[in-house]
Amino acid sequence: MTTTQTEIHRQENSLSHVLRSPRLLARESLAGVITALALVPEIISFSVIAGVDPKVSLVASIVLCLSMSILGGRPAMVTAAAGSVALVIGPMVHQHGVEYIFPAVLLAGLIQILFGVTGLARMMRYIPLSVMTGFVNALGILIFFAQVPHIWGNNPLVWGLFALTLLIVLFLPRVFKTVPSPLVAIIVITALCIGMGLSVPTVGEASPMAAGLPGLTQLLVPLNVDTLRIIWPCALSIAFVGLMESLLTAKLVDELTDTPSSKRRECWGLGVSNIFAGFYGGIAGCAMIGQTMVNVELGKGRTRVSTLAAGLVLLLLVTGLSELMAKIPMVVLAGIMVIVAVKTLNWHSVKPATLKRIPLPETLVMVTTVAVTVATGNLALGVVGGVVFAMILFARRIAHVVRAERMLSDDGQTVCYTVTGPLFFASSNDLFEHFKYADDPQNVIIDLSQAQIWDVSTVAVLDAIETRYQRYESKVQIVGLDVRSSDFHERLSGKI
Repeated sequence: MTTTQTEIHRQENSLSHVLRSPRLLARESLAGVITALALVPEIISFSVIAGVDPKVSLVASIVLCLSMSILGGRPAMVTAAAGSVALVIGPMVHQHGVEYIFPAVLLAGLIQILFGVTGLARMMRYIPLSVMTGFVNALGILIFFAQVPHIWGNNPLVWGLFALTLLIVLFLPRVFKTVPSPLVAIIVITALCIGMGLSVPTVGEASPMAAGLPGLTQLLVPLNVDTLRIIWPCALSIAFVGLMESLLTAKLVDELTDTPSSKRRECWGLGVSNIFAGFYGGIAGCAMIGQTMVNVELGKGRTRVSTLAAGLVLLLLVTGLSELMAKIPMVVLAGIMVIVAVKTLNWHSVKPATLKRIPLPETLVMVTTVAVTVATGNLALGVVGGVVFAMILFARRIAHVVRAERMLSDDGQTVCYTVTGPLFFASSNDLFEHFKYADDPQNVIIDLSQAQIWDVSTVAVLDAIETRYQRYESKVQIVGLDVRSSDFHERLSGKI
C-alpha cells in the first residue's frame, strides 16, 4: 500500500472524517441497516437456546449494540445477545428459572470490568495463529450450517429465492456500488413475496413480533449466599466466553481493516454494557461474529457510526416497524449469511499446497479447534481446546531440545556438562537422564551458561541430580547461571 493509499485508508476509518463526508456517512449508515436486519433471526434463534422470550434478547441486543458503539474498544464490531452466551445461560435457566439470569449477568459484567481494568486482555497474545485460523474456519462452518434449515428441505420456491439472493448480493456490486447489495436483496425479495403473495417462512413465524419495549428488569430473587451459589458458575462462564469471543473477533477485525483496537477498553466496555443490558433487557451478550462480518465485509462499515446505526435500526424494527420486520423472508437472510460464511472461511489454510508447507502439529491444532467448536457449537470451547492442545504439542516439542555435552578433563578428575536449552517441567525430566552418574569422577561441573531455569520443577531436578551423585561420593558444582536463574535456584534449592 502506497503512502497516499495509506492516508486515504486512515481517513476513511476516521470517525471525524466520516461525519464530514456524506458519502462515507451513507456507507456506514447503510452498513448498519443490513447488520440490524441480519441480527434479528440470529437473536431469535439464540433466545430459544437460552430459554428466554425473544423480545428480551432483542431489547438486550439494542442496549448492547448502542452501548458498545460508544464504550467498545473495536469500532465496527457488532455486539448483541450471542449464541455462545446463550449456551452457557441455558442450563441454569432450565434448572433454576429465568429469574436468576439478571443477577448472573450483573456478576458477569463486574468480572469483565475487573478483567479490563487489570489488563488481563494481554493474555490474547498466548493464542497461536493456528488456533486463530481454526477459530475463523469453525466460525464459517457454524454460520453456514445454521442457515441450512432455512433452505434445505423447503419447496422449490425457497430455493429460487435463495438463488436470486445470491445473484443480487454477488453480482450487483459489479454494476452498482452506492447501496449495499445485501440491503437491495432484502428489499427486493421481501417486496416480491409481499407483492406476489408468496408463501415462504418469515421472521414473524419464528417468533411473535409485538411492538413496544418492556420496562426495567425486576430482581425476583434475594441477593444472598444461596443465589450466589447458583449464579457464580454461570456468571464466570458468561464473562469468560463473552470476553474470549469478543477479543478474538476484535483481533479478526483488526486484521481485516488494518486498524488497531483497545482490548482493555473492549473488556471493561463489554462489562458495563452487559450490566446495562441486565437492567434493561435482562440477558448478556458479546461480539456477534457473523453480523460483524456482514458489517465489515459486506457493508464496508469501519467506524462506530455503523454499529450505532445498527442499534438504532434494530430499535426502530422492534418498536415501530415490527409488523414489516415480521414479513422478511428467512431465506433472504439465510442467503446473505451463507455468503458471509464462505467469505469467512480461510480457504488458503486448507489448500493442499499450504497444508504441505505447514508443520503437521500446526495443522492438527487448527483441526482440533474446528472439530471441538463444530461438535459443541461453542467457539469459546473450541479455542480453549485448541490452545490446550497447542500447549501440549509445544511442550512436547521443546522438551527434547535440551542437550548436555559431556567433556572429561585431561587428568580424568573432573567432568563438565554444558547444558543448552530452556529448562522447565517437561525438558528438565530429560535432563536427568543425560548424566553418567556411575562413570563420572568425583568432581562434576554443570555449566548452565547456555540454559535458563524457568520453574520449580527444574530446581527439583537439579537437586535430584546432586542427590544421585552423592551416592557415588561425587561433588556437583553448578556454574554459569544468569542473575535471575541464580537467584531463583538459590531461593528454592534444598527447600522443595
